[in-house]
Amino acid sequence: MTKLRVGVVGLGGIAQKAWLPVLSTATDWTLQGAWSPSRDKALRICESVRMPYLGSLQDLARECDAVFVHTSTATHYQVVSELLQAGVHVCVDKPLADNLADAERLIELAAQKKLTLMVGFNRRFAPLYQQLKSQLNGAASLRMDKHRSDSIGPNDLRFTLLDDYLHVVDTALWLAGDNVRLTGGTLQTNDQGAMVYAEHHFSADNLQVTTSMHRRAGSQREWVQAVTDGGLLDVTDMREWREERGAGVVTPAIPGWQSTLEQRGFAGCARHFIECVQNQTVPETAGEQAIRAQRIVEKLWRDAISE
Repeated sequence: MTKLRVGVVGLGGIAQKAWLPVLSTATDWTLQGAWSPSRDKALRICESVRMPYLGSLQDLARECDAVFVHTSTATHYQVVSELLQAGVHVCVDKPLADNLADAERLIELAAQKKLTLMVGFNRRFAPLYQQLKSQLNGAASLRMDKHRSDSIGPNDLRFTLLDDYLHVVDTALWLAGDNVRLTGGTLQTNDQGAMVYAEHHFSADNLQVTTSMHRRAGSQREWVQAVTDGGLLDVTDMREWREERGAGVVTPAIPGWQSTLEQRGFAGCARHFIECVQNQTVPETAGEQAIRAQRIVEKLWRDAISE
C-alpha cells in the first residue's frame, strides 16, 4: 500500500515543539514537506528535520494527501478551505476557525468533498486522561483546573477563551460524555478586559463538572480530579496518576519509555488523524465534536460582554 504523503503548514512554536518531532519519525507515512509565509525561518526549520520546503500553499497541496495546519487562528478558515478545495485531508490546531460560522462552513465543505477534517484536541489522546475516562462510570463529580503562572493579557477575553480555556472545556466535556449542559459560572477580567479567572459548572445526569483557570495563579499546574463510587482519582499534568480506594493511595510509576509528547497526547492525536485518513473512518474530533466546546466558549464570551 502506498504510504500517506503528509505535509505541514505553519512552523511556529507549537509545530516545532509538539508536532514536527512526532511527524518526523514517520513510519506509516512520509513527511512530504512544509510551507510557511516566513520563508527564511521555515527553510532553517525544514533543514533541521530534513524536510522539503514548498514555495506556496498550492505547491504543498499538490504534493500531499493530508496536511497538519499550525497557523494563527485568524488564518484557519482561509488555509483550511483552500486545502479542502484542493482535495487534501486536514488536521488543524484548535479552534477550527476564528468564529462558529466559518467553522461550520469548513465542516460542511469537508463533508461535500468527502474529506477528513479534524481538530487537534491533543488532551483527548493523553493516555492518563483516556484511562480516567474509562473509570468514570457512576462518578459524582469531575473537576478540571488548568492555571497559568503569570499570563494576564495582553490579549482580550475572547482570545484567551478560544486560545486556552477552550482546552479545559473540551477535555472536561469529553470526559463527562455527551449529555452535558452548562449550569452557571463566572468570568473575571481586569480593567483592560483581559481574563483573570474563569470557573464554570456543568451537569451530566448525576455527574457534576467544574472547569477552572486562573491566569496568575503562580503555577502552570493542570490537574483533573474525579470522585467516583469507591474511589478518588487524580491526574496531574497528564503524567501523574493518584488513586485512593479505602485501603490506601496508589501512585503508579511513570513509564520510563513514554515521551512527553506521548503523555500529552500529541503523538496519539497525530496517529489517530493519519489512521482515520488511511482507513476512511471518522476522527474523534470531527464534525460537531470539533466545535462542541467552541459553541460553549462563544456563549460564555457573549454573555460576559452583554452584562
